[in-house]
Amino acid sequence: MPPYYYLFFILIIACAIWGASVSAKVRSAFQAYGGMPNSSRMTGYDTAVRLLRANGVNDITVGRVRGTLSDHYHPTKKVVNLSDGVYGNASIAAVAVAAHEIGHVMQKKTGYGMYRLRTALVPITNIGSRLALPLVLLGLILDLFVSTSNASTGFYLALAGVALYGLSTLFALVTLPVELNASRRAKEMLLQQGILRQEEIPYADKMLDAAAKTYVASLLTSLVYFLRFLVWVMVLFGRTNDRRR
Repeated sequence: MPPYYYLFFILIIACAIWGASVSAKVRSAFQAYGGMPNSSRMTGYDTAVRLLRANGVNDITVGRVRGTLSDHYHPTKKVVNLSDGVYGNASIAAVAVAAHEIGHVMQKKTGYGMYRLRTALVPITNIGSRLALPLVLLGLILDLFVSTSNASTGFYLALAGVALYGLSTLFALVTLPVELNASRRAKEMLLQQGILRQEEIPYADKMLDAAAKTYVASLLTSLVYFLRFLVWVMVLFGRTNDRRR
């Protein structure tokens, strides 16, 4: 087995271990600061509603969703869904998570560039993930069995499949600054509205920073899988060409 197989195997295992560790730290941070009452005694729901109204947003509703840290903003349905542990919880962690989701609402309202780019990438990335492997296989078939005026047609078709596969990595790359920006907006809004005091912000920081690292882990994992896919295609076509000589 070629050395690069072992290299990618080690990298994938390392990313999986780090990802699991980061997820554990997020849960640990939420348990720690989810039991720490905030000075305003506002719940996640109260916080979301207050921040929406304070920023002149009146067409977004705040709902409740099952799960742990399953909070998300659904722009199409115009709803911010808060998880069970956030919705009615008056802790520092709960208001930090709720404010983070409102940060995404404000990104959409203000036309934040990276948010708009991520939104535009969603349908393209979904299509790309479905077409990537079929294009590579079609390229291989063309390269093996079909005579064309351009001998590289199959190879270029396969590279197009690799590029489509790489859209998921691009999406992960764009997602990272979007999430960091939402957290920055969250902390600013929490202070401006008096929901958290200055001395409480470091605790909210730790909660949000732990969550942000999950996106770093996702980006690195996606990059490793993309590089493995690219190398696999290059080696596959290299072997095909070698057999023809």
